[in-house]
Amino acid sequence: MHEVPERELSGGGGPGSLFTTQGTEESRSVVQVRRGSKVLAQTSNCPGSHGEATAAPTARGDVVVMGCENGPVVFRDGTFHKVPVKGSYARTGNLAGHDRSPIVLGDHKVDKDAEPVERPTRVSLVDTRTATAKLVDLGSAYWFRSLARGPRGEGLVLTYDGRLRVIDVEKGEVTASIPVISPWKEKDDWQEPGPAVKVAGDRAYVTDAEKRSVTVVDVPSRTVVARYGLPATPVEIAVTTGRPQESAAAKPEGAGHGDTHGHGHAHDHAHEHGDAHDHDTEGAHEHGDAHDGGASHGTAPTGTSRR
Repeated sequence: MHEVPERELSGGGGPGSLFTTQGTEESRSVVQVRRGSKVLAQTSNCPGSHGEATAAPTARGDVVVMGCENGPVVFRDGTFHKVPVKGSYARTGNLAGHDRSPIVLGDHKVDKDAEPVERPTRVSLVDTRTATAKLVDLGSAYWFRSLARGPRGEGLVLTYDGRLRVIDVEKGEVTASIPVISPWKEKDDWQEPGPAVKVAGDRAYVTDAEKRSVTVVDVPSRTVVARYGLPATPVEIAVTTGRPQESAAAKPEGAGHGDTHGHGHAHDHAHEHGDAHDHDTEGAHEHGDAHDGGASHGTAPTGTSRR
């Protein structure tokens, strides 16, 4: 058996327990929680396991959702729960969670033989409290890099029409549709550059591969606050918060430790300009079908497969 990298859990399986998948390069359907060599919980009903996200924890510990080709599985309170879906193939493989929301946002695909790619218009809202899912039709297609969560747990999805849909995940309703980039379409080869969404604080950062730009959205006010050109075509994006550490050598002569004016300015500048940079590992991270286990925390062998 090939064991992929694991996620350490706090509670649920007890201190030191790990959430992991088991499988081979050809197939995988087993998801486990282990402590050392001991299996604490297991399900074998997760064919094509791919993508993982955590939700708001319960009093007993972490809650994790794993995507499968026949509906996700939820690990909660020490037990796996299968989410019922319609049809024999209802694939969730890319997930976005929030630490204060019990609901996980995921993609929803139903055509196993789609060529060259499936272009879904519905997303899945997985309620970890009840192990149920609600589908929301966005009216426009999206792809695997379209999913994110807002600062208050809102669901965010970038669709082909260039709009950032904001979803009330409790109600299962689209509450806003913000025009952010030019209309786009996923390439036939999913490894070609396309737009992506990441969130830091109150702001969402949306790349436009065709225009070589990044758009900054203030999520609470639902407004675009900035756009920046990029020197190259963006493929991946990661965002960070905080302020850069300033070395003593970089300080102007006579500046003391209490002089924080320039330091704070650097923080503001980094927040607005430094958040968009390439993150070369994330393609493997989200495209777990290219590797065994498909959890969103691993490395991938060479090869192509579904997103």
